[in-house]
Amino acid sequence: MQAHSDQARISGKTVVLVPTMGYLHPGHLSLVAEAKKHGDEVVVSIFVNPAQFGPGEDLEAYPRDFDRDRALCREAGADVIFAPDPDTIYGPGYQTYVTLEKLPQHLCGLSRPVHFRGVATVVTKLFNIVKPHAAVFGQKDYQQLLVIQRVVRDLNFDIDIIGAPIVREPDGLAMSSRNTYLTPDHRRQALCLSRSLDRARERVQAGETDPDRIRREALESIEARPDAVVDYVTLCDPHTLEPVSTLNRPVLMALAVKFGKTRLIDNRILDPRP
Repeated sequence: MQAHSDQARISGKTVVLVPTMGYLHPGHLSLVAEAKKHGDEVVVSIFVNPAQFGPGEDLEAYPRDFDRDRALCREAGADVIFAPDPDTIYGPGYQTYVTLEKLPQHLCGLSRPVHFRGVATVVTKLFNIVKPHAAVFGQKDYQQLLVIQRVVRDLNFDIDIIGAPIVREPDGLAMSSRNTYLTPDHRRQALCLSRSLDRARERVQAGETDPDRIRREALESIEARPDAVVDYVTLCDPHTLEPVSTLNRPVLMALAVKFGKTRLIDNRILDPRP
């Protein structure tokens, strides 16, 4: 992979990386389409990263279908798939990790304490292996996007980080590989996430400035679903993830809810400006 990227760079090509854990869906393919706008050589990495899964999480059950992923990448116009095995990425005696002090102390980092250390570490390694000029990440994993942007700034990577919009199912559910875990009933219940975000946007555009009122209304709507277990419903600063006390500027509303064993996340920027 390094030799391939070296040759691409020598040839004057711009290399763009799309990091994934595979089991691709149209949301991932939209990242490939975005990458093609920014470079000549699009590399899709497919790697289920063990370092970002905590005890009892779904590492072994995480869906995998490499042949399907390869066909989808070819159809989407990706040039290279980089699909290493875990022993290649984390060799014998591996002990070096990338950690952040503040961003992981919010949202998903509170219930998944090792997650962002694993994300920051594997993405740093992918940057060093693939040697991209730019990399594309989906805004559905908003906290992950902030973490990567922070790593790039703090460690002086000469890489442009591009955030791509959330891709949704026709009924509003944010696309995710984990959606395949949902039972039909849980799939219907899970629509409360996007609908709560829609309602919050309506309330803000109507003049609501109290984030606690919006949060309480969303909680009531989500907890009315019989199998919903809320991890968090938060309105926060879109750059630091710190809580906000009033809606006088754009804020991030972020949700994490479990249905059965399936944990789903979603988010939206709420902008009070007309």
